Amino acid sequence: MKKIAAILALSASTLGLSAGVSFADYTLNILHFNDWHSRIEGNNKYESTCSAEEETKGECIGGAGRLITAIAGERKKLEGQNVLLLNAGDSFQGSLFYTTYKGAVEEEFLNQIKPDAVTLGNHEFDDGETALVPYLDKAKFPIVSANVMPNDKSGASGKIKSSIVVEVGGQKIGIIGAVTNDTPELASPGPNIAIADDVKSITADVEKLKAQGINKIIAVTHIGYRRERDVIAKIPGIDVVVGGHSHTLLSNTDPKAEGPYPTMVDNPDGSKVPVVQAASYSKYLGEFKVVFDDNGVVKEASGAPIYLDKSITPDPTVLARIKELGAPIEALKNKEVAETTKAIDGSRENCRARECEMGNLVSDAILDRTKGQGVEIVISNGGGLRASIDQGTVTMGEVLTVLPFQNTLATFKISGKDLVAGLESGLSQVEDGAGRFPQVAGLKYSFDKSVAPNAGRVKSVEVMENGAWAPINPDKQYLVATNN
Repeated sequence: MKKIAAILALSASTLGLSAGVSFADYTLNILHFNDWHSRIEGNNKYESTCSAEEETKGECIGGAGRLITAIAGERKKLEGQNVLLLNAGDSFQGSLFYTTYKGAVEEEFLNQIKPDAVTLGNHEFDDGETALVPYLDKAKFPIVSANVMPNDKSGASGKIKSSIVVEVGGQKIGIIGAVTNDTPELASPGPNIAIADDVKSITADVEKLKAQGINKIIAVTHIGYRRERDVIAKIPGIDVVVGGHSHTLLSNTDPKAEGPYPTMVDNPDGSKVPVVQAASYSKYLGEFKVVFDDNGVVKEASGAPIYLDKSITPDPTVLARIKELGAPIEALKNKEVAETTKAIDGSRENCRARECEMGNLVSDAILDRTKGQGVEIVISNGGGLRASIDQGTVTMGEVLTVLPFQNTLATFKISGKDLVAGLESGLSQVEDGAGRFPQVAGLKYSFDKSVAPNAGRVKSVEVMENGAWAPINPDKQYLVATNN
């Protein structure tokens, strides 16, 4: 009897002690990449397709071969630990592989990579449902996006989850996806797919997951670093944001980085939320570690993006498959179309923020092509320029890497007043690196970025008339060409 009493007393004291002790922390390792943009082959320093010669010299970065090697290596290194692999969208569009195969190649390698969740980017909608639906049908990984709303007439209906729950190391993790709100302006989702508000959609799924007892929630979003940092990370209940869309490099060591990796954000619920991105074009594989307490609150987060340069050996089986897939497009890719005596800058950081060399070249080329129709002015968006070109022979492959979207030219008449308003709109998101920045020909303008968006950033506009610059006439109708 005394023995039983002693055991009961010991049990009671043990229970009393455990009431004041936390369960063990939970550590989750997250691998991630975003904005792959069909860079199936490696990139050179101009973010164009890497040549065999550049590969031999060790100058190539990224590509499916290196990406798959890097992911396999990190998974092996983290074997036995809690690991998630996430993709934040825009695997489509950006090379002849997409132009030729319409997403099938990107999906083939994603199926091989086996991500735990993938969200949709705006470029997944570039060809409407024609490329999107086969991608959804053949994906062997969950596709999540809370604000993509197909109706019953859409082939995408029932194929996109707003969120999922995965179990890793005995813990349930909620993963919510979302795409940028302006996808209908940037791409072509079509009449049967609506894009709902990102914050409202994510918030609704947070509440749904919390009601299931999920206390660790990751937002995998294709929205852009600034909004992911300033808005999405502040949605109560969000614990981690893995982002994309703005091609943002985050780093604690690279002076060119836009912010620290991860960027820690104060959530209104009192927690700290890590926000990450891994640049673009498979040049980096993001890797960071998040430590949660037993209430699902982030205690700490740390890591660094891995640069996929010559130190990463491309998977030889993948390279062989790329060669096989590339055979039908090799002749077109290697066709020589021009020579340039110097490199032509088409970098994202320049063409979305200021006049750039590639913007001038493309706009001037459009004007040259259309001036016989009476076109006076060309406006092209900086976001349509996707790479630079190096000095020397220019191939069709390089041209199509710079201009991958198969745009046509459109001409229209517009008043000087409305044209200035269009420039004002084009300058309204310079801070976000938005693709609407206006590159021009036959026109020049000045602007002041310190002025609030749509509040008079445009300071002067002049048009070329009879070989001389003249102030734009607000009442005159101008014939304008643009890429459509």
